[in-house]
Amino acid sequence: MAFALLTAVPPVIGLYTSFFPVLIYTLLGTGRHLSTGTFAVLSLMTGSAVERLVPEPLSGNLSGIEREQLDAQRVGAAAAVAFGSGALMLGMFALQLGVLATFLSEPVVKALTSGAALHVLVSQLPSLLGVPLPRQIGCFALFKTLAAVLTALPRSSPAELTISALSLALLVPVKELNVRFRDRLPTPIPGEIAMVLLASVLCFTSSLDTRYNVQIVGLLPGGFPQPLLPSLAELPRLLADSLPMALVTFAVSASLASIYADKYGYTVDSNQELLAHGVSNLVSSLFSCFPNSATLATTSLLVDAGGNTQLAGLFSCLVVLSVLLWLGPLFYYLPKAVLACINISSMRQMFFQMRELPQLWRTSRVDFAVWAVTWVAVVTLSVDLGLAVGVLFSLMTVVCRTQRVQCLALGLAEGTELYRPLRESHKLLQVPGLCILSYPAPLYFGTRGQFRRILDWHLGLGEGGKGAPKTDGPPGAAAEPVRVAVLDCSGVTFADAAGAREEEAPLWFHEHPLM
Repeated sequence: MAFALLTAVPPVIGLYTSFFPVLIYTLLGTGRHLSTGTFAVLSLMTGSAVERLVPEPLSGNLSGIEREQLDAQRVGAAAAVAFGSGALMLGMFALQLGVLATFLSEPVVKALTSGAALHVLVSQLPSLLGVPLPRQIGCFALFKTLAAVLTALPRSSPAELTISALSLALLVPVKELNVRFRDRLPTPIPGEIAMVLLASVLCFTSSLDTRYNVQIVGLLPGGFPQPLLPSLAELPRLLADSLPMALVTFAVSASLASIYADKYGYTVDSNQELLAHGVSNLVSSLFSCFPNSATLATTSLLVDAGGNTQLAGLFSCLVVLSVLLWLGPLFYYLPKAVLACINISSMRQMFFQMRELPQLWRTSRVDFAVWAVTWVAVVTLSVDLGLAVGVLFSLMTVVCRTQRVQCLALGLAEGTELYRPLRESHKLLQVPGLCILSYPAPLYFGTRGQFRRILDWHLGLGEGGKGAPKTDGPPGAAAEPVRVAVLDCSGVTFADAAGAREEEAPLWFHEHPLM
């Protein structure tokens, strides 16, 4: 229900999205420890699309019937986005594109979720303060929302502000206790359940909804919605939203499944994951669900509780089923501010990913740069554009690193038949007039010019070389004229047509004779 607020749909839709996708993934998924359902990042992205497609009327004063019509249109838009993303993932499965998971590096995924957590925090500020504000969408939405909240701060509701402060004061310490003492606790402390019950009882007994105009969840319809095919006429307009959601779903789910598969010693089929999440989104959209994926917080909770197979999802389905069939009326007086606090407290793990940055800086500054660029792009632009920027920048770093590989001059190690780079030791034997070069990098159109320049430098054949070869040996060693050059290409992982032409030794040496 909390993530349904991010999606701009009624809270009961969140319950549907916590039932049908979990049931389907249990049957088709390969991640034994994966928990699927509502995910904050996808909910935020879906909410932005829904707000753009079905905006709130400028007047803001809607009757009960008008509000129901608006909610129905928004539910239809969210379901259509889920249908589109599911269809795209099934198309990716048909093309066996599970290999795309290799292009989604760990820094990109962690920066994406950490930046999206900041979007979630800022988007929940109006609910925390009791200030109804229209959702900002597009680039720089986070800063626009902050400016609107600061402007409307004098109009905040003291009652909802108090509820938010007390809720966070309970939820945050409980989360910390669950993490610090998870090895000692038989089961995690259900802080969210306790907070929901306490807030509902307090709002009911004190009539906070009528006396202080506190926004409450209201009536949750019992049972399940009738299956309904989303409007296919809207799909062309929704492709721009469905594609990044499909990629985010696959990126987060595949990465999370791989982490726990490596930890517990089993394998995950990335193509089967595409099928599972594609069917999950496609089928659940028929029951008014919004896009779903694997979730970080509930997966961690599932593992801590001892879940080891996909069957653990069936027990969570039974809990949601009981709420839908019997316990729904108990949430009538639940303040929406409490749901916003649950949203924020569930982002704790994503925020704490920043603690890994010092270690990432010491391990790989290139990966640190990928994380920083992706995070800044997600925060300043939007989640989908930030993902695109992060993936492109990550691929650019790979290309740039292939440009910086050096060609190594080799020498014979004394008493062995092994050749080692001359710069590693001065005790290597170098045959006069013989130059052995190793090029450990791909040879393609992007590196062919560098390859030619490096060889010219080592053999003294470039401009200004005047036939004097360079050496990686001792500084005082005399450079003998090169009569024979041996090129070791065992480190060339691949070569395109342009690179293959560079390897045509007879033609190259004809242009630059060594004798």
